[in-house]
Order: sequence, then structure tokens, then C-alpha cells
Amino acid sequence: MTDETDPDPRARPDRPLARLAGPLGAVVALAGIAVAVALSPSFSWTASALSDLGVDPRTSLPFNGGLLVGGCLALGYVPALRDASRTVAATYALCAVAMAGVGAFPSDQPLHYPAAVSFFVLLAATLALDGARRRTTATGRVSLLLAVVSVAAWPLWGLSGLGPGIAVPELVGALSLAAWVVALAPPAPLRPRLSRRRR
Repeated sequence: MTDETDPDPRARPDRPLARLAGPLGAVVALAGIAVAVALSPSFSWTASALSDLGVDPRTSLPFNGGLLVGGCLALGYVPALRDASRTVAATYALCAVAMAGVGAFPSDQPLHYPAAVSFFVLLAATLALDGARRRTTATGRVSLLLAVVSVAAWPLWGLSGLGPGIAVPELVGALSLAAWVVALAPPAPLRPRLSRRRR
């Protein structure tokens, strides 16, 4: 499979710091989640939500801090995305703000639920919008696929009957966004390498 030329000639901007901001934000957020999971004596992938880690005093700092810092760093990716698509950049920016909001407002606070729902809706919308815009390219089609996966993970997990927790579909969404930022989005650092390997 080859990755055809992106239809937008500005899709690979020369913005080295901005291009690294998104991946760095994703790494910080995921690292915070991983550390919190490792520190928690009660977290269960089948019975818990990731947000439960944000209210436990033993895990709240890495979890909430990772999401808050990661979301702020992710905003630095917006200028690089805007060179390719202002719509995708705007949706991603709102997604990054929502991610920071999940960290700023733990699940025992009223604003947590709207922040969390917004994050998962906006991450799927970001992947879908970018994928639809670049559907003639391999990375665009994979972006569309990840959008579908991030949405389908919720009902599929519910139908699985494996447990009442939602940590698994939450992680699927977070990893889908991280993969897009690192390897699939127009300014993604790994995208040129993946394209060359396909050719």
C-alpha cells in the first residue's frame, strides 16, 4: 500500500517545535496514567474507570498532573495542524483543552463529566475529520479506522460483559489519539518514515 501525495501542499510544515509538542503531550498524559495505575492498589481494568485514579490521594498527582500538563503541551501542536487544516486544528485544540480539563477537574467535581465526554467525542471527531479530508491516503484511511475503533470500543466493551468499568474503552480512545498525533496526522513526526517504508 502506498501513501499518495497529501492533497494539501502545506501538510508537512517546517515547525519542528510544534510538531514535537503533540507527541510530547501524548507521552506525558499516557505516562501519568501508567504511573497512577502502577501505584494504585485497587485499580481494576474491568471494574474501574481511569478517572477513579484522579480522586485517590495516592494516584491523583500523576494522573491529574499528567493530563493537565499533557493537555497544555498538546496545544502547541495546533499551529502545525493548522497549516494543513484549520478545522482539524480547531477540533484538536478543543480536545486538548478537554483533556486538560479532565485533569483539572477530578471525577468528584461537577465539571469532570462534561470535560471527559467532550474529550472522547472530540478525539473521535478529530480523527474522523482528518481521515475524511485525507481519505485518498493510507494515513488518512487509518485515521478514519481509528475514529471508528475509538467509538466502537464503548458498545463492544459494554456487550462483552467483562466488567462494569470503562477503563478499557477509555484507554482505546487515548491510544488512538496518541497514535494519530505521533504517526498519522499531517505534521506527525513518524509519518514521513511510515510513508517511505510503504513505498
